Parts: sequence; C-alpha cells; structure tokens
Amino acid sequence: MQMPKSRLNISTQETLSTSPRAREVEGPSRWSEYLSQEMGTPMPSRTSRNNGSEVSFQLPGVDKVALDALNDQAEVHLQSLEPWIQLLLDMMAFREQALRLILDLSSTVITLLLPRKMLLQMYNLFHAILRNDRDCDFYYRLVQFIDAYDPPLKGLHEDLNFVSPRIGEVLEAVGPIIFLSTDTRKLRNEGFLSPFHPRYPDILTNSAHPMRAQDLANVTSYREWALFGYLVCPDELLRVTSIDIAMVVLKENLVLTLYRDEYILLHEDYMLYVLPRILESKKMAKSGRTKQKEADLEYSVAKQVEKMISEVNEQAVLSCDAIHHERRILLKQEIGRMVLFFTDQPSLLAPNIQMVFSALALAQSEVLWYFQHVGISSSKSKANRVVAVEINASDPTIGFLLDGMDRLCCLVRKYIAAVRGYALSYLSSSAGRIRFLLNTPGMVALDLDSTLKGLFQKIVEHLENIPKPQGENISAITCDLSELRKDWLSILMIVTSARSSINIRHLEKATVSTGKEGLLSEGNALYNWSRCVDELESQLSKHGSLKKLYFYHQHLTTVFRNTMFGPEGRPQHCCAWLGVASSFPECASTIVPEELTRIGRDAVLYVESLIESIMGGLEGLINILDSEGGFGSLEMQLLPEQAAILMNMTSRLSIPSAKSPRGVSGLHLPGYESYPESNNSIKMLEAAMQRLTNLCSVLNDMEPICVLNHVFVLREYMRECILGNFRRRLHAVLKSDTDLQRPTVLESLIRRHVSIIHLAEQHISMDLTQGMREVLLAESFCGPVSSLHTFDKPADQHTGSAIEAVCNWYVENIVKDVSGAGILFAPLHKCFKSTRPVGGYFAEAVTDIKELQAFVRTFGGYGVDRLDRMMKEHTAALLNCIDTSLRANREALEAVSGSIHSGDRIEREANVRQIIDVETVIGFCIQAGQAIAFDSLLAEAGGAVLAEGAPLIHSLLTAVATHLPVEVPEKKEIRRMRRVANGVGVVADHDSEWVREILEDVGGASDNSWGLLPYLFSTFMTSNIWNTTAFNIDTGGFNTNIHCLARCISAVIAGSELVRVEREYRQRRLYLNGHAGGTAEPEMPDRMSVESNIKSTIHLFVKISAGIALDSWNEIDRSHMVAKLIFLDQLCEISPYLPRTTLELHVPYAILRSIYNQYYGNYPSNPLALLSISPRSSPAVSVGHASPAFRYPYGDSTPQSSHDSGYFKPASAHGQDQPYEGHTRSTDHKHRNGRRSGPLDYSSSQKVKSVEGSTSGSRGPSPLPRFAVSRSGPISYK
Repeated sequence: MQMPKSRLNISTQETLSTSPRAREVEGPSRWSEYLSQEMGTPMPSRTSRNNGSEVSFQLPGVDKVALDALNDQAEVHLQSLEPWIQLLLDMMAFREQALRLILDLSSTVITLLLPRKMLLQMYNLFHAILRNDRDCDFYYRLVQFIDAYDPPLKGLHEDLNFVSPRIGEVLEAVGPIIFLSTDTRKLRNEGFLSPFHPRYPDILTNSAHPMRAQDLANVTSYREWALFGYLVCPDELLRVTSIDIAMVVLKENLVLTLYRDEYILLHEDYMLYVLPRILESKKMAKSGRTKQKEADLEYSVAKQVEKMISEVNEQAVLSCDAIHHERRILLKQEIGRMVLFFTDQPSLLAPNIQMVFSALALAQSEVLWYFQHVGISSSKSKANRVVAVEINASDPTIGFLLDGMDRLCCLVRKYIAAVRGYALSYLSSSAGRIRFLLNTPGMVALDLDSTLKGLFQKIVEHLENIPKPQGENISAITCDLSELRKDWLSILMIVTSARSSINIRHLEKATVSTGKEGLLSEGNALYNWSRCVDELESQLSKHGSLKKLYFYHQHLTTVFRNTMFGPEGRPQHCCAWLGVASSFPECASTIVPEELTRIGRDAVLYVESLIESIMGGLEGLINILDSEGGFGSLEMQLLPEQAAILMNMTSRLSIPSAKSPRGVSGLHLPGYESYPESNNSIKMLEAAMQRLTNLCSVLNDMEPICVLNHVFVLREYMRECILGNFRRRLHAVLKSDTDLQRPTVLESLIRRHVSIIHLAEQHISMDLTQGMREVLLAESFCGPVSSLHTFDKPADQHTGSAIEAVCNWYVENIVKDVSGAGILFAPLHKCFKSTRPVGGYFAEAVTDIKELQAFVRTFGGYGVDRLDRMMKEHTAALLNCIDTSLRANREALEAVSGSIHSGDRIEREANVRQIIDVETVIGFCIQAGQAIAFDSLLAEAGGAVLAEGAPLIHSLLTAVATHLPVEVPEKKEIRRMRRVANGVGVVADHDSEWVREILEDVGGASDNSWGLLPYLFSTFMTSNIWNTTAFNIDTGGFNTNIHCLARCISAVIAGSELVRVEREYRQRRLYLNGHAGGTAEPEMPDRMSVESNIKSTIHLFVKISAGIALDSWNEIDRSHMVAKLIFLDQLCEISPYLPRTTLELHVPYAILRSIYNQYYGNYPSNPLALLSISPRSSPAVSVGHASPAFRYPYGDSTPQSSHDSGYFKPASAHGQDQPYEGHTRSTDHKHRNGRRSGPLDYSSSQKVKSVEGSTSGSRGPSPLPRFAVSRSGPISYK
C-alpha cells in the first residue's frame, strides 16, 4: 500500500527538527515510565558487542567528515527520533489491548509518514553511539510489529479476518440509508429535509420520516464505514447486496481521508489490495472447492465485483463532481427554505431539530468533500495515466452552504432553551409510552429475563425522574442523562448478541402491532432526544463544525475570492466564510503545544486575507459606481436645444405617419431617452448598488470574529476601508491624465463619491460623514490659520499632501509660470489666461472665479490659508529683491531724485543709467503683482463661498471691517480681525493690506532707503519692456503683464508706508521709555496723515513717470508711450489713494482721449495690439502701427468653450473698482466725437486719418464716456 499523502507537504527533516522541542524534557523518562506501567518489568538490556568508549564501524569508503558530524549530533538526532519511537510503542500497546477497535487502528497505523524500519535502525544506531548499547529494549518487538503491517493493509486483513462477517452485516444494515442519501430526487420529492409536509404543504410539521431524518445525520459516518470496511475486509464484497453499496460510495469518492488532511487514493488501494482477494476468491470458486451451486453464485458475484472495481474508477473521475454538485444544489435550496421557515416560525424548530442536524451533517460532508478533492489527481486503470479531477473553483454553492449552516447554527443557539424544553417534555411523555409497550401482550409473551427487565425498569425510572420544565427557567435545569443512554445501549448490545435468546426483531414484532411506534423505535427516539438535553452543544458542534477546513484554508481563500463577488455570490455569505476561522484552533493537538500557536497564526492570517478581499470588493463596488460608466453616465443629459426640440416635436413624433423633423432623428421619445444599449449598464448599476448596500448591512450587523486572543470587528474594518478608499480616490482625482484636475471637476467628482458613501451610510450604524470631513481636513490642514489661531503647529503633525500638491501647482504654474506658458492676468475677466495649455488646460480653466470657489469649497479655510501663505512666502522673496535693489542703488536713486527736482533732464537720464538690474527688478515686481492679483481673486472666491455657506458670518465680517478703528499702529486684536476680513475680500484695499502683512511678518521695509521707492519705480519707465508692450481691451491688460506692475507699485508703496510709520512709532516709544522711565507715550500717528503720505508718494511716482514718458517721445519711435500712459492711467484707477483724474494733471487730456478713442471707438470686431513702430506720416501716435493677426487667447486651434463666454461681464475695463458703467458702442462714439484727430501732432496743417485695422474688438466696457467732452487741449483745428 502506498504511503498516505498530506496536503501540508511537511518534509521529514522539518518534522524531525521541530519534534524534539515538544518533548525534550519528558522524552526518555516518559518512555521508560510508560514501559514500566504498561508492559510490566523491563527486559534486561542487551550487552553491546563493543564495550569500548567509541563505536567502531568496519565499512569500506566511509565519509569520515559525515561520520564525525553524525557522532557529534547523535544526541540531537536521538531526541528527534524518540517521539516517533514512542508513537510506535503506543500503537503496539493499543493493538494489543483493543483489537476489537481495529477499524480505528487501521486509520492510525497507516498515517505514519516515515519509513518505519529505517527509523528504528537509525534510532538503534544513535542509541548505540551514546549509550554503548546495541538497541533499545523493545527493538525486536517493534520490528515484528512493523513487519506485520508492511504493507499496513496486510496486517489489517489478518487482524480483522475473524470479525469480517460481522462488519459485512453492519455495512448491509446501513446500506438503505446510504442509498437514500444519494437519491437527491427522493430526498426532494418526499421532503426528508423540508419542514413542510411533502404532500400537504399546509401542515407545518413534517413527520413523514422522523427516523430516516435521524439516520441521515449519521450517513457521513456510514459512508466512511463502507469505504473502510470493504477495504480492510475485502471478502465482504462477495455479498450480493454489498456490490451496490460499494458501487455507490466508490463512484462518489476519489480519496479516503485518514487523519486531518492525510488521505489515500481510494481506487488505487482497492485495485492493489481488494481486487487480488476478489480474483483469488473467483479462482477458488472456479476450481470447484465448494458446492457447485454456491460456487457458481460466488463466481458470479466475484466477477461482478471485479468488473465494478475495474470500471468504477473511471466513472468516479468523470461523474463524482457532478453528483456532489447536484447534491449541493439540493442542500442549498432545502437549507435556504429551512432558514426562512424557522426564522418565521421559531416555535417549530425544536420538533424538527433532528432534521436540522441532518441538514447540517449533509452540508458539512459536502463542503469537506469539495475541499478534500480540490487538486486531486487520479490514475485511470486502463490507460494507467494520471487525470486531474475537474473541480470548479468558482462554485457558488459553497458560499450558500456555509451561510446556511451558519444561520441554522445561530438559530439553534438562539432558541437552545426551547429545544431543551421540548426534549424534556418529549422524554417526560415517553415514560408512559415505554411503560405501555412493556405491558403489551407481545412483550409479556417474550418472557424477558431479569437483566432485560431490570434495564427496562431503570429506563422508565430515569424518564419519570426527569424534571418538569413547566414554569421554570429552562436554562437553569441541569440533568445528566448519560445513564439513561448507557442503559439503552446495554439493551441493544444484549438483543443484538448471538448468545441472547431474544433478539432485536423479537422486540420490534412484539410491540409494532399496537399501531404506534415500536419499542425499538421509541427507545432510539428517546436516546436521540436525551442528547438534546445535556449534549445539545456537542451535537451542534459535531454536525455544524467546520474546523477541518483549517487543513484546506488556502483552497478556502481561493474559492472565496472566486465566488464572493461573482455573479452568484452573495455579500451575506462573507460572515460564514469568516466565521469558520473561529473553530480552526480546535484542530490543535493537546500534546503538541506549539501547534496551537501555529494554527492560531494561520487562522488569523486567513481572516485577515478574507477581510482584505472583502474590503477590496467593497472598494471595487464603490469605485464601479464612482466611475464614468457608473454614476458618471447618469450625469450626461440632453443639451437644452435637444430638450426643446423634443418638447416641441413630441406630438408629431408620436404620430406614426409623421416624418421625423430634421435634427431629432437621433433622439428618442420622452420616456425612452436612454440608449437601448445602456440597459445593461443600468442593470449593472442597480446590481452594484444592491450588492453595496447588502454588503454594508451584513458587515454592520456581523458579530466580532474571535480567533484565540484576536478580535476582528468588521464594522471598524469597513469604516477604515471606506475612508481609506475616499482618501485614495481624492488623491487619484487630483490629477487628470495630463496635469492638475480643474477644481470644479474635482469638486463634482468628490461630491459623486460622497453621495455613494452616503448611500452606504444608510445601512451602517456609524457616522461616515464625520469621517469624510476628517479626511478632507487632514488633506487640507497644513498648520494653524495665521490670522485666526494663536497656537503653533505640532512638530509631529503631518501636513495634507493633497493641498500641498494643489497649492504647489498653482504657485509654480500660475504665479511663477515656470513652464513658460505665457500666463497673463486678465483684469476684465478676473482670471489668468495663457497662450498655450498649462498641463492639460489653459490657465483660465483653472483660475476663473468659479474654479477658485470650487477650490475653496473643497479644501476650506485651511486650504485657502495654505495657498495664501505660499504666495506670501513667494512675494516676500520678491519684496526682498526690491529691498536689495534699493540698498544697492541708493546713491544713484538719490542722484535721480535731485536731478528730477532740479529739472535737469540730461543729468536725470545719466543717473538713471547708473541704476543696475532694472529689468530684473521689473520682472520681480510683475511676479509680485501676479501674486497680489491671484490672492485678490482667492479672497474674493473665499468671500463668495463664505457668503453662500455662512451668510451671517460673512455679513458680520463685512460690518466689522467697515467699523474697525482706524489707528496707527493697530492693536493686536484689531490687526487679526482686519487680516481675517481681508482674507475674505471685505476690506476696501486688499492689495495694500496683504503686502503690509507680508512686510510685518518678515520685518521688511526696515531701511530708510524705502523712502526712495517712487524714484526706483519711476525708473521702470525707461525699461526696454515697453517696446514690446501692447494693451488688449479684450482682457483689460497688457501682453507683458505690465498691468500687474501697477498693482505691485500701488500695494508696495502703501504697505511699506504703513509699516514704516508703525516702526517709527515703536522706535520713538522705546526711545522715550528709555529716557523717561517707561511712562511716556509718543504721539499717535494720524491715519489721515499716513494716507496723505501714501497719496503724495504715489502721486509723486505718477508725476515723475508721466514726465519721463512724455520726455521719451520722439518722431521716430512713439509706440511705447501709449502703453506707458495707459499703464499710469490704470495705476490711478487701481490705487484707492488717488483720484481717477490724477493723470490728467500731468498728461494732456487730449492725448488720453485720443488713445481711448482709437481703442474703443472704431472697428469693434478687431483687437488691437501695439507692437510695431508707427509711420512718421501718421499724425496719430497712439494708433500708428500695424496690427498683428487675430488670435484667440486659447491658441490657434483651440476654440473657446461656452463657459468662457461669460467672462465679459464686468462693468469696468481696468480693475475692481468699476468706475464706469454701460457699454457704449462705436456708433455712439462716432456721433458724440466727431473729430478723429490725433492729439500728439502739434502741427495744425495736418488732418486726422483713421487707420483701418488698428482698432480692437468692442468686447468689454469702454472708458470713452469719461473723454466725451473736451475740457482742454492745446490743439487748434481747421
């Protein structure tokens, strides 16, 4: 016989290396103690042939190194082998003492995995090396014992030969139950596993086959008896009825499990050890050694058995899985109906408890059979080749059976008191029935002997002494009915004994004529019901436990993953798949302590693996719904034009004869707008939603899984899974295929995901909304808000990676424009534009006010504060460059100041040329202006979101901002309040306050050289940047972003002046406190005087810049002057400290009027750009140029979206104050301003001519009303 196979594939070396640790202390002593107790006086030890201190070996070619190593490690090897020698001794003692239980011994002997003789020889060798003794005491007896079972079945055939007929009779007796268990049609049609009556469904209790239901609970053991019995007693197959029994069980099985997961290939062993015995019997029958009639019958039966054994292997390979699959489907249906029925009618559970046990036992058998046969290969007898058995790893019935068993066990445990109460009542009532049957004429005629009479009387006494459950707590009743069962078994042993004059048939015939249950049936029933009183838990554990699945837990995980989220999978099944792990530690052996730890670790890993799969499936369901093919497909709607056409044409489309109007042929009637091919998608969404809600409900209601000292609460895992997936989804949607996702799209995707979580939250008893808020807060928090919080950021506090990524992108790509995408701020549209895409979008697609509002709604105040701080850090570095330039050019700037006040133009120009890095400083100032403009948009967006979400707070801040005390310096609380108000755009001068905050935080503007700031800024008018600068009325800005320079100049002058005044006040107070003993207070600066200083400083800059601009005019190049004058006019408009008409004091009004007239007065469809030098023949300096080709701000090939058409709405062309209203068309300008002359040609002999193609588009308001009536001008007209 082949050695049994183990699925664990533990090598001999591993086994030997780990075994000694378990018995290292008690090994040899326990052996000698065992021998002295069990085997009597030990045999005298044998004398060694070599009495020296070393053992010498006369072997040719011995490996000396290996031999030395063997001697050195002899003690370790001896201890490793000692447990196996002990096992052999235990088996030998067991055989000698309990030969009648040899069936159990058969499954014990053949599980020994090691070569037995070699093991003994090695043990003898090590014994001799260490103790100078040739062998152990019982060496020869062990050798004889091993020889007797080599191969194992040979010894078993000899041991069981004398009880073989008895075994055959037992197998014949259980044959009908085996046949019944294999007939799925009969089981279904006659309702053996149904609580309903098979023919009368209205009868709720099925009492059609009560005894058969009890027998079905043990049918798994009966099948194993048949497989083992015919294997170890082959002669019993020659019975006529045995062929059918063996055929049924062999056709359904390929392996025979011996112990745990160790098995033998059933058909191979039948071919090797059973078939030869059958052939021998066939040969003897043919030779005529018996009577002719008996010989013919024996020969015929032997021939049939030979044919059956030869053919059943192939049949089993082809059909065993189909047979068990059909049986699993039956059990799935019956157990499913049983669960529903007993859940609805729990009072009927107790009367049908035996049926429940049968269903549990059959389901247990099928589940174990499935996993025992996964990966099994069997050899076909004819072809002699190995064929893998086809086992479907995606069979969904396994999940249904596990779930059904789990729910049935839960029901029994829930109503265990009711079951015990019913059993007690049944036993109490059976006392009268037993007494009645004992007094029937048939029983009186049997004339029972005193022994049987005494046993029956004791049973009646046991039944009469059972406590009555009326009015008492059932759980408090304790009784031991083991004596009752022992007496009944004694009766059965007597009446089944060949020595007894009264056999079992006599008892049945003597009492069955009463029309009631016979005495035998009644006794068996009370035996089973008695176990429902004091052994109910053990009964439930026996039939419902799946602890043996531990040995197949790897296959269990695979099948779970293949079936749980398949088309037939059910979310509620996961409870049962996880629950089986709780029983895994029960498989641990009590004599191997480390096994409990190993099995417990495997059970924990199994649960963790399944939880990982379940949570992965949960994430998958959420992500399926949160995809473009999920809820995203439901967001696609008809265009308004299509909807209008459908509404107008519905009646015509409903008439069959009417023709479909043009434009609606691809649309469907109302109610059928969805595309037919989308039906499957909708069904998929509905199925995913149903599975998601079911899974969440099941996991929420699931009890904690306990494995040793580990407790798994699925609700917590589910919460972490959902929130973790939400965090990962947030990071995933932050970036599109190319670059940063648009904030509006990001917000919509987050809202879609949140709606799915809210859908799941309805079935979960925990607050997931708060968890999502915590995730968003964690991804947005980068530290306390500087204007609100007074605490410092904890050192171990992690910053939000999401907000860091978004803010870095905005600063790098919009404010700094590191990619060189030509970022331009468009004041008219309140956004930034770009000449080419920044990543995946143009700049206006991510900087529009609506996009920034979406950013604020997504990341909240912490996100706004983080972006604000990053821009402050960037701007602070730029302001430091201005400070460096002021310090480096201080002498030159002082000289420029002197030459300007003296009016010496030549000296001024010479001094200006001494200033270094003017172009670089201009670039830094433009970047600072971009940051100021972006922060202004961000503050406006934050204010709009605050007004929408918390209007009371917004109105409070607005009112407080207008009533804050105007004092210099401000108190700390007032400064904080002003910063908060400035952060939401409710402060009048956002730019100046923002720059002031930066200078205060970094200690800027601390040098007296900042008094030269207007002179430094005025030198910018000599820069070469003006040669390539052109104004665009479509955006309200310049093509070089020079309009951001205006914002920077206005904000820096005002902010630095406020900081300077506060610093001087603090210095004076420190000075006075140092000389006056700390009591003197300097005079508080007047806010009006500070604003006057700011106004005068900016006015000085405008005056100097206007003079430089006018002085730079010449007949050869006049284009740059237009940009300079518009720039200064925008500065006057932006600055809250200057009147709008300030520039008119320094620049002739006619020049300004002519510029704007040329921009806004003619050809409204063409944009204007001033890049080339105007021809000398043109009297209009402001428009004498050649216009470049028209180009969309999106690029040459990218059309504008419909969303961007709403950009052209503000009422001002130049900034946020919006001083001009209305939109005056070009025809009105022509009518109101008849003259078209240019203001810069002071020769009266020339007329003004309109230069065609030199005007810009009319989108956006026009500032012409301001210049409609001429109030002054040096030009006389002919």
